Amino acid sequence: MAAQQHERFHSRITKKTLALVLAGGRGSRLQGLTDWRTKPAVPFGGKFKIIDFPLSNCLHSGIRKIAVLTQYKAHSLIQHLQRGWGFLRSELGEFVNIIPAQQQRDNESWYTGTADAVWQNLEIIRSEGAEYILILAGDHIYKMDYGKMIGNHVDKNADMTIACLKVDLETAKGFGVMSVDDNMRIIDFNEKPDNPTPTPHNPKMALASMGIYVFNTKFLYEQLEKDAQLSDSSHDFGKDIIPRIIKDYQISAYPFIDKKTEAQAYWRDVGTLDSYWTTNLELVGIKPELNLYDKEWPIWTYQEQLPPAKFVFNDEGRRGRAVDSMVSGGCIISGASIERSLLFSNVYLHSYSSVTDSVLLPNVDISEHCQIKNAVIDEGCHIPAYMKIGYDLNYDRQHFYVSETGVVLVTAKNLKTL
Repeated sequence: MAAQQHERFHSRITKKTLALVLAGGRGSRLQGLTDWRTKPAVPFGGKFKIIDFPLSNCLHSGIRKIAVLTQYKAHSLIQHLQRGWGFLRSELGEFVNIIPAQQQRDNESWYTGTADAVWQNLEIIRSEGAEYILILAGDHIYKMDYGKMIGNHVDKNADMTIACLKVDLETAKGFGVMSVDDNMRIIDFNEKPDNPTPTPHNPKMALASMGIYVFNTKFLYEQLEKDAQLSDSSHDFGKDIIPRIIKDYQISAYPFIDKKTEAQAYWRDVGTLDSYWTTNLELVGIKPELNLYDKEWPIWTYQEQLPPAKFVFNDEGRRGRAVDSMVSGGCIISGASIERSLLFSNVYLHSYSSVTDSVLLPNVDISEHCQIKNAVIDEGCHIPAYMKIGYDLNYDRQHFYVSETGVVLVTAKNLKTL
């Protein structure tokens, strides 16, 4: 009975919550993958877009009032949202609304920071009459029940709650780092510090913000209005608002842990080419940490209706096969070999070619006798016959982007220069 009451409690508060997904980031560290698309629109996991993860989390958490704030190169993102996320019923107060940057305030500027993105759309947000505002980044890979976080926020009578996770000190330099007291109240916060403050119980780890915030609505409005008046503010939650409010208000930390094991829950920032390549290829393992086959928490997306993947030819040296790999619908593996790789939809591999430890995005065509390893091949690339990628990094660097660990990114723009 207690569990049922708790679930009803979460259901009541999530119905009173508006989720704002900040999806306007450039994602410049992904190099050519974001030349023509924003980071939340980058394909992931064989059939998804990165933004599908926070949006799916909202649905599973009972949050069905969602606004996606866009800005940078948003066309493919908007198209994806219109095609795949228009199934909610507006007459029941459910929606995934797209809010493009509109220069709505008098200063006529684009968004200058995360807080400014919310402030510029304050009138639209106010019109929804929500009691709680959930602010999410649109560019991370994870599964999370936001209802539990909002419930924790209410239980602690907090003004603001920040989701957090433990990371090593070097990684922490790229995050907002916090210190907490015994009641998980935040007592110190520094955005991207050179010397992150370690946790009391583990000097090698720090408590990092996930960029997931819950606000009491009235409190959020008040803080945004105050921040907007400050000429020396960069109008960012992590850089400006959070450090300014922690002393005078109840700002709580919510640790993102696996409730069954009490260990750190799965979360990935795929903001660099190396992390993007690694996180995708983790999925081809026998038991990856991220379970895409989870029937209790499926990830929703838009997907084109495609035929099954096909493997043809069984001749010596010309055998269509894939080992320790994921191959999506519409792919044809014609006398080619795939090992430890992930193929998105409509990839065509021709005879005598091989692909190893690589990620191939939709509509890639690999001609005959190609050899590819340790690579990310962007959408729509046509690789000419007999080409080798990932075998001679000195050659690759002359034509493509090569990461610090030797992952080669091939884009259609690069191929035109060959």
